[in-house]
Amino acid sequence: MQYAMLIFGDDREWTALSPADEQDLMQQVSEWFERWQPTGKIADGGAELQPRDTARTVRTGVNGQPAITDGPYLELKEVIGAIVMLECDDLDEAARIAATWPLAAGMSAVEVRPVMIHE
Repeated sequence: MQYAMLIFGDDREWTALSPADEQDLMQQVSEWFERWQPTGKIADGGAELQPRDTARTVRTGVNGQPAITDGPYLELKEVIGAIVMLECDDLDEAARIAATWPLAAGMSAVEVRPVMIHE
């Protein structure tokens, strides 16, 4: 079954990292993928997202018409910064794999959710 691993953090923390700290953190992320890719637990798909100031949010506006605003609310500290798709036997296994993600500046939490299958 597929699970979405949503990586949350404050992207302002990420952009404040020194080049050396950013390189160190990216090395940790690369090592994480090198650990799990050969096991078949990383499914195709996933993406690192651009910072929140590049986002737009679409909501229902006046008379049910779409209202597009600069996205997400500014008071949010943590936003989704990346998505990794996992292929696991169950939610517990997906959570155990997610628990090995290198949490650091700009990546402070990981949420795991089963992916809906529509047939």
